[in-house]
Amino acid sequence: MQKIDRRDFLRIGAGAAVVLGASPLLADCGGGESISPTPTSNPLTKVAIVKGGDLRAMARDALDAVGGIGSVVGDGQTVFIKPNFVTVGWMAMGRDCFATGECTKPEILTAVAEECLKAGAAEVIIGDATQTPRWPWDKVMTLDGSTSMAAEAQRLTSAYKGKVTLACLDADSPEWVDIPSQTSLEKISVSSLVARADRIISIPVLKTHQWAQLTLAMKCFVGTTPLAKYGAKPDGSQPRIFLHTATGGIEQVFLDIVKGVTPDLAIIDASIGIEGDGPALGANGTGGKTIDVKQRLGDWLLLASKDPAAADATAARLTGHDVAQIRQLNMALDQGVGEVREEMIEIVGERLDSVRMDWIQATPASPTDLTACPYYPHSFAL
Repeated sequence: MQKIDRRDFLRIGAGAAVVLGASPLLADCGGGESISPTPTSNPLTKVAIVKGGDLRAMARDALDAVGGIGSVVGDGQTVFIKPNFVTVGWMAMGRDCFATGECTKPEILTAVAEECLKAGAAEVIIGDATQTPRWPWDKVMTLDGSTSMAAEAQRLTSAYKGKVTLACLDADSPEWVDIPSQTSLEKISVSSLVARADRIISIPVLKTHQWAQLTLAMKCFVGTTPLAKYGAKPDGSQPRIFLHTATGGIEQVFLDIVKGVTPDLAIIDASIGIEGDGPALGANGTGGKTIDVKQRLGDWLLLASKDPAAADATAARLTGHDVAQIRQLNMALDQGVGEVREEMIEIVGERLDSVRMDWIQATPASPTDLTACPYYPHSFAL
């Protein structure tokens, strides 16, 4: 999709009107319809699949496979890296969200940040807005427990000309910028740290999701919105309830954000993730279930693409989903957000057929049904 200058984006403002044709798929979640083919003369969209056991090395290999970080990041630029840190704030309650598969692994985030600094980035911001306004970065540990995000940010800032900034978006955002939305909200606020970055990289973890089928590189951007503004249920469950219940659906919400901030790169963490009724674990066997991909394939995977929709569609295929049945992917194609058609995607690295695996799909649930997703702090057992 065409990328607008971020300064032009900021001039759009809250009052700007966007007139877009209604998607014929908005009234139907795919319904078994096949995705329309296009002439094969169009250039193919590249998605890299990297296999291995060292997440830092795999991250560097994934970047190389899609043209190198220098093809994305330029000298003096500000880069925003968006992980999925949905339950990172629960660490104080004894929750290791990295071992459970709920959150993006720090090894990948810091490896990508270092490559951005090597490419000349002036600042790399790693940030998210999650279930809690703030969390201690020195407690955000790598899988092997050898270092923390805080220590790595300090190390990288000392070693390179640029710096690494760690941001809890709800607490650390200087301001919130409104972008137009096709939903009943009409506009959606996102952190200025995201909106004003020169380059944006989405690094989610591979998970299924009861309200959105999959939560990957595009849905990751729900975590750029303010928790206080969009609210939660009275008992503290289901953060950002007004986004999930907006007319047009949560899919349209995050697609509007993606269209507004136009991410430059996506890397999907398919090491330890969540299958079934994610995006998090629940109490007494409810909610999602941890899956260590190494136990199924013998190695971990990373997927990378400069087109987040193509990365998401490829992740859907390797987990056994029918892309024609995934609402967000059909909408992304229909609205020009990105490419999802298999014949228009070039897989580099591992062959898709060699990494396909069984993956329990999510049970669809209404976003207003609190009992469907019983994995928030009020209900999970410690």
